[in-house]
Amino acid sequence: MMANDRISVIIPVYNCERYVEEAVRSVIGQTLKPCEIIVVDDGSTDKSADIVKRFGEKVSYFYQPNGGAAKARNVGVTKASGDFLAFLDSDDVWVPDKLAGQLDVFERNPSVDMVFGHAQNFHSPELTVEMKAKIQGPMQAMPGRVAGALLIKRSSFLRVGFFEESLRVGEFIDWYFKAKEKNLKGVLLDKVLLQRRLHGSNMGVRDKSLRVDYARILKAALDRKRKNVDGANE
Repeated sequence: MMANDRISVIIPVYNCERYVEEAVRSVIGQTLKPCEIIVVDDGSTDKSADIVKRFGEKVSYFYQPNGGAAKARNVGVTKASGDFLAFLDSDDVWVPDKLAGQLDVFERNPSVDMVFGHAQNFHSPELTVEMKAKIQGPMQAMPGRVAGALLIKRSSFLRVGFFEESLRVGEFIDWYFKAKEKNLKGVLLDKVLLQRRLHGSNMGVRDKSLRVDYARILKAALDRKRKNVDGANE
């Protein structure tokens, strides 16, 4: 197994005792080992902390009062020491060669800022047939322009800035819009790197009212574009 002293992996967790162990193990099991795995506990009240701490020195654990995934990821970034950043939600899993395949792109093309892979949904094994029918999502592999499918240079991430902590959902979409506005150079690998779990407690399922954040994100992106156009015409 190869080791790498350049990649920091950040996992935010909130009341995910059922799945967080599998998420962490999918990082530990990478063919290219990261230099560190940082788990930021976003105020969990279940046994998530106990489960993460069982990994001992393999994982750096940090706690914060509940503030949302964006804030937890931002804390992870401030704690990270690697030249590259990767993010994984605590209910999802990576394929074993996710990091190796992405780092290879950077080594062959140093001008690249970020590398994505494809993502594929799967129904969590504990779901009944009835529950699976209620929790729908595309099951085919799709381009994964999501946090869990990303590997990015730390310097490139900081050029864009931290995740918007006022957003409870969609913070990565907001960040990605800003990354495109900064003209970050990205590559999309034609391979599934992220397996996204569908289950009864997914954020979008728990609280559909939070989807209003998506409208805010789109409006903010349009406002920035309009401002840039107006500024260029002055």
